[in-house]
Amino acid sequence: MAAMDANDEKKLDIEASDETAHQISHDPWYQVGFVLTTGINSAYVLGYPGSVMVPLGWVGGVVGLILAAAFSLYANMLVSHLHEIGGKRHIRYRDLAGHIYGRKVYYLTWTMQYVNLFMINTGYIILAGQALKAIYILYREDGALKLPYCIVIAGLVCGLFAFGIPHLSALRIWLGFSTFFSLVYILTGFVLSMKDGISSPSRDYSIPGSHTSKIFSTVGAVANLVFAYNTGMLPEIQATVKPPVIKNMDKALWFQFTVGGLPLYAVTFAGYWAYGSSTSTYLLNSVNGPIWVKTMANAAAFLQTVIALHIFASPMYEYLDTEYGRGKGSAFSLQNILFRVVVRGGYLTVNTFVAALLPFLGDFMSLTGALSTFPLTFVLANHMYLKAKKNKLSLPQKAWHWSNVVGFSFLALAAAIAAIRLILVDSRTYHLFADL
Repeated sequence: MAAMDANDEKKLDIEASDETAHQISHDPWYQVGFVLTTGINSAYVLGYPGSVMVPLGWVGGVVGLILAAAFSLYANMLVSHLHEIGGKRHIRYRDLAGHIYGRKVYYLTWTMQYVNLFMINTGYIILAGQALKAIYILYREDGALKLPYCIVIAGLVCGLFAFGIPHLSALRIWLGFSTFFSLVYILTGFVLSMKDGISSPSRDYSIPGSHTSKIFSTVGAVANLVFAYNTGMLPEIQATVKPPVIKNMDKALWFQFTVGGLPLYAVTFAGYWAYGSSTSTYLLNSVNGPIWVKTMANAAAFLQTVIALHIFASPMYEYLDTEYGRGKGSAFSLQNILFRVVVRGGYLTVNTFVAALLPFLGDFMSLTGALSTFPLTFVLANHMYLKAKKNKLSLPQKAWHWSNVVGFSFLALAAAIAAIRLILVDSRTYHLFADL
């Protein structure tokens, strides 16, 4: 067990608690593995050919995705192995940070995680809106149904789903649907991309833009690499797994980063191979094929996004349900349902408004990776492990973890600058509530 020094114990006013309105210690490791896999194979994968491969090229993109997977697996396993320090389970990321550092870092971690999850949820609503608009323009070209309208519809559907799913463990059968939907749009994107690539002339794989813009887009793409693999809520997901929690979480993580990553690689590489530097940031807008096939793929992307959003909104739901929920008994009692309608509905309304206001999906991915995924997944994970295991680590091990802390801190800063620049550039190109 890790031991904190006396000063840290004096500063620690917040005790990590297992008290929660949601279900914990209930799910087998493979269900947790599918939760993780649902996250990395969400409809966001349809954006990686354009947002990762185009600015990095073949060498940078392939090597970057592999290295990002390796570093992400390692960092997530560090956090997983800290789940039971201090003689109790830490079922929230902020509880773990608060146990190790104290009150200030507890609130800082909660703030970073909230920003991370809020922006991911906002991106999901943008994705769902894009899928709806893609279906519409397959049949009509009058431009009557604009992207902001589609985003509002998507936000409403996400809200209806959230009202009926009380907690993360309750997804169960929905994870099966999510996997099916993922396979539909991934296989469709892969097959149609391969078909287009075989029949089309040679593609241009050069990295577009001026020298300066290439630098910023490359740094932004690095943030997207990190975003692709990480949830920023590993302790919350680990809280749902049955004991032995560390061993079972390790199984789930290995599943995520081996079998779970294959669909991501397939659609990302096929999409870039087929269209080169002209690849769209939403792959299904680039592919050619029967209208009914593209409709099915976009519908699957929409439905999977509704399910995946619930995963990344669950820490906020858990906090609101635990702190402010008034209902007792069944999660489906009228009182509890009304509470979810009001509270979750309000939260998703804000998400939907921001999504419609600034529907720049690639920029959201970059900024999310820079501001929160880098610090939560790499900087904080390595430093927490250093502090918790400081008496058990050799000098080379300490040097390795410190190099990760410093290196990823610099990357996070550079990625944040690049992402903000991208947003400013796009904000000049497109007006608010843009119909992209």
